[in-house]
Amino acid sequence: MTHPMSAASTKATTPSTVTGRRFATLGVRGRIVMAVTLAALTVSAGVTLATITVGRGTLLESRESSIIRQAETNAKTVGGSLATGSTSTSDIQTVLSSLPYTGYPSVILGANGPGQESTSVSLNAKYGTDILPKALLKAVTEDGESRIMRFRSKGTPLVAVGIAVPDVDASYFQIHDIGDIDAALTKIRIGLIAVTIASTILAIILGYWSSGYALRPLRRISDAAKEVTLGQMDTRINYREYENDAELAPLVANFNDMLSALQDRIDRDARFASDVSHELRSPLTTLNASVEVLQNSKDSLPERSQTALDLLTLDMKRFTQLVEDLLEISRFDAGAVRLDLDTVALVPTLERAVRMASVAPIPVSAEEDVADLVIACDKRRLVRVITNFIDNAAKYADGATAVTVGMGREPDTELGTLGTVEIGVEDQGPGVPVEQRSHIFDRFNRGDQGGSRGIDLGVGLGLALAAEHARLQGGSVWVEDRHDGGQGSRFVLELPIIEPVDPEELDAMTGGNPLDLSQITGQVPAVRIQEAPGGSA
Repeated sequence: MTHPMSAASTKATTPSTVTGRRFATLGVRGRIVMAVTLAALTVSAGVTLATITVGRGTLLESRESSIIRQAETNAKTVGGSLATGSTSTSDIQTVLSSLPYTGYPSVILGANGPGQESTSVSLNAKYGTDILPKALLKAVTEDGESRIMRFRSKGTPLVAVGIAVPDVDASYFQIHDIGDIDAALTKIRIGLIAVTIASTILAIILGYWSSGYALRPLRRISDAAKEVTLGQMDTRINYREYENDAELAPLVANFNDMLSALQDRIDRDARFASDVSHELRSPLTTLNASVEVLQNSKDSLPERSQTALDLLTLDMKRFTQLVEDLLEISRFDAGAVRLDLDTVALVPTLERAVRMASVAPIPVSAEEDVADLVIACDKRRLVRVITNFIDNAAKYADGATAVTVGMGREPDTELGTLGTVEIGVEDQGPGVPVEQRSHIFDRFNRGDQGGSRGIDLGVGLGLALAAEHARLQGGSVWVEDRHDGGQGSRFVLELPIIEPVDPEELDAMTGGNPLDLSQITGQVPAVRIQEAPGGSA
């Protein structure tokens, strides 16, 4: 099995990461919604607070002005009555009761000076002078001032006005219940709070909708990036759609430039590998023929020469395989491969492929649902993937121990897919750590064996070719732990279940493009990182 790279190598190739802000976990849309919501909440709360404050002040000032005017008029009436000699309690109560209803009036006689004895007369004992604030009493009765003051008595909001009547040595007080103002303000407060909550909810809805509209161009860029990860390197974004957008135009331009530069780099590498492989093919044919001639006369050579010939033969086989793999990889890169769909009885085909790929017997087991499954796929590429898995297990894990076939993803009626089938090749090797499971399908990835030249080691292209063969058929490959919990790994090929079709019908479904089966298979990555039931290898 291909082993992961060493820790030092992994550290050396770790890409640099641009650290985002603290709130990056919210996502751009979440941050926009949060900002709009906070702004709406702040404005609504500010308007509510200002409305309540200004409204309360206005209502109280208006009420107090009216109370003061009425109290001054009443104080003159009471003073005139007292000046005629009507100073008995009954006379004063008669005068107070004759006043227009403007609250609860009271009179204090003989208190216009400190230390003087006084007599208090109230029309309503509940709202008499005994509940008045001491500061108000002192200011009016002792200092001879006119005052108005708000206070509470047993939880009831009240306002009292006191007016000195020095001509008759008396003080006039008038108490008013202003609970109606508090009740009105409470209703206003509840209404404004309800409006604040409603406006906040509306802001969340509008923020979510507007953020989706604003982020639609970024979603297009994200879709384009996803297409690139699926191998469609010719993907570009139409710059003209964003050239008037000061924020997105540079992003789109840089994205397209990056893809162009990446495509150029890939094309150069592919051309180089293809050119080198083609140039090496002819001399390799000559060398292999020469080695075969020497092998025919091997018995006549000295023992040391025979050993050297054996080593040369092994290296020539390895070198020849490398060149053939490079040529095939270059055909994938150049888009020169074609998918040839065959009608394949899956399990019998796998049994024959396993017998050809391994001298030692490897059991093939299939779930009942797929035992008689017949699908449309490229038979040659299917066999090549399974053969590569078995060869990989032979090189790095002492051989494969089992091949399993079962159902993968369920059919999807909305997408019109019939589901997938999973083919797994199990071994009893050391396993592959989770963090290395995607890199194991990279080209020339041989992990710790990268510098070795043992006779059983490959060149690091087998699994990469398996991934390419899977991608071409709309499938994917990955490595996971064995499902039985035993030591080792399970290399999996997932293929879409496609009913056998005629070539002409296939061309009609794919638009004549043999490399695009997404319309009937669904697009899936060629390599997936699979979290297997057993945890990390």
